[in-house]
Amino acid sequence: MKTSQMKPSRLVMALLAAGAIGGAGATAVIGGVSMAATAPAASSFQAINPSSPPNFAQITRDYGPAVVNISVSGTRKVSAEDMDPFAQFFGQFPGGRGQMPSREVPMRGEGSGFIVSSDGIILTNAHVVQDAKEVTVKLTDRREYKAKVLGSDPQTDVAVIKIDAKNLPVVKVGDVNQLQVGEWVLAIGSPYGLENTATAGIVSAKGRSLPDDTSVPFIQTDVAVNPGNSGGPLFNDRGEVVGINSQIYSRTGGFQGLSFSIPIDVAYKVKDQILEHGKVRHARLGVTVQEVNQDLADSFKLDSPTGALVSSVEKGSAAAKAGLQPGDVVRQIDGKTIVSSGDLASTITLASPGEKIKLDIWRNGAHKELVATLGGVPADKTQASAGDQEVQRGQLGLALRPLSPQEQQAAGAEGLLIERSIGPAAKAGIEAGDVLLSLNGVPVHNVGQVKEALSKAGKTVALLVQRGEDKIFVPVQIG
Repeated sequence: MKTSQMKPSRLVMALLAAGAIGGAGATAVIGGVSMAATAPAASSFQAINPSSPPNFAQITRDYGPAVVNISVSGTRKVSAEDMDPFAQFFGQFPGGRGQMPSREVPMRGEGSGFIVSSDGIILTNAHVVQDAKEVTVKLTDRREYKAKVLGSDPQTDVAVIKIDAKNLPVVKVGDVNQLQVGEWVLAIGSPYGLENTATAGIVSAKGRSLPDDTSVPFIQTDVAVNPGNSGGPLFNDRGEVVGINSQIYSRTGGFQGLSFSIPIDVAYKVKDQILEHGKVRHARLGVTVQEVNQDLADSFKLDSPTGALVSSVEKGSAAAKAGLQPGDVVRQIDGKTIVSSGDLASTITLASPGEKIKLDIWRNGAHKELVATLGGVPADKTQASAGDQEVQRGQLGLALRPLSPQEQQAAGAEGLLIERSIGPAAKAGIEAGDVLLSLNGVPVHNVGQVKEALSKAGKTVALLVQRGEDKIFVPVQIG
């Protein structure tokens, strides 16, 4: 089962600790999915909707035979610390054991999958077949086949494998756009190796983004998901597959009521590229974005705290060529409303390199339209020249000074070095050593620009701050 830790950037972590950004006390997102959901109590459900749940027994009879168990074996490179618990104590001191080399160790695992083509094409999770030298597929009639991995995409966690068989049972694919929060869903998989286990629940949310470096608009459910269910199908109440079970949110490693599935339209886009080209190419806009909260919305004079706030733009990227700037808030892409930053990421994921998209953005208190031609290759990180500044201490609670040439080169950006942070700025999580890049979307290169921007600001200002390589907008209440 894949385990991916939720790792916010160092700057975001620091701001969370300071209370500048609201966040839940989350721990781990653990892949390896099953589906034993806790359905709502019959009495409470009847009070809201007198209709009975869908016929899960019929769905399981009709499409259960298309769900397969996947077992993998191979080797994985393990470090000395993993193999020897005393290596950290003896390996780094004179007279110790010295540098212990890593070595390959046997690896075995299990997961689930489902047949999408009668000639043996199967969808599963990329993490299920990762590092696998041998993949075995077991059908419900107990037949076993050696499978070939045709391709996998770690970014979306989708893999395509094939077995040499004909006239196999297949699933029916549904329309994710028609799926609604509150609908019943069913999962079939092999939790802990228990083949063809069926569990059920409801859709808890759609388009859920997770802080695990993916850009998948996950379907969140309360279906019980456990190790071994990774790669299994999520069915709607009509027996159509709407997702691939992929991850759970857990403090213990087991199911705790939060399960996440990859939408089937995302999975099919990956499948089609793998079958046609043998690999997957993702579109890329080239921006770093963050959520818009109420304080930031007030700072930018937005009518609501929605959209994706651009905090940095990569040099030479599609975004840079289109004219996107830090401080822009993306409100729509091709007419589709962007409510959160995750909506932007998932929309770009479903696009193709070379595709043109129309961006509706909010800049300097007004709407603006831009057209971007999406790229497919990561661009170099933005490098900018520096300017000259001087010390300033104001109502923000910041002491600022110019960056030295060496500091400018290290930061790779124009701005003011924060020597001291007190009062409102410190409360917001800003620290000495951070670099102030802009105020309410206006770049600041000297103290005069800061004073001028503050004179036009309201009770809350949005500071674009850089700490190391991380950039983030921070709302500071000064009124």
